[in-house]
Amino acid sequence: MGGPFWARKDDGAWSVVKGEYDPASEEPLAAAHREFEEETGVDLPVPEAIPLGETRSSGKRILAWAVAADRSLAYVTSSTFTLEWPPRSGRVAEFPEVDRAEWLSLDRARRAIVKSQVAFLDRLEELLT
Repeated sequence: MGGPFWARKDDGAWSVVKGEYDPASEEPLAAAHREFEEETGVDLPVPEAIPLGETRSSGKRILAWAVAADRSLAYVTSSTFTLEWPPRSGRVAEFPEVDRAEWLSLDRARRAIVKSQVAFLDRLEELLT
């Protein structure tokens, strides 16, 4: 995850790319594809997406899909967001939504990802074995 809250954090601080959408005007998979491209600059093939179900975190519903794609992460370019930092300082700065992207082994990913999203990795492993 990006931004100053997550700076210099690793284990338990990674997340799937996510964002909000309006279910009245956009399908969840289309929203996931749009958010992934917006936040990373990487286009992924949607037709082959494998649903990994949903989890909940902080009262929010998170849906995820897996995609097999041969894409380099060397060119990931993140969108940014504006935040007052440090809090109550009056200084506003822009921060990347994604501070870095890497391919990780399943074991390493389980340590890296936020606890509420480990279920996605478990489901992916079930589907692949």
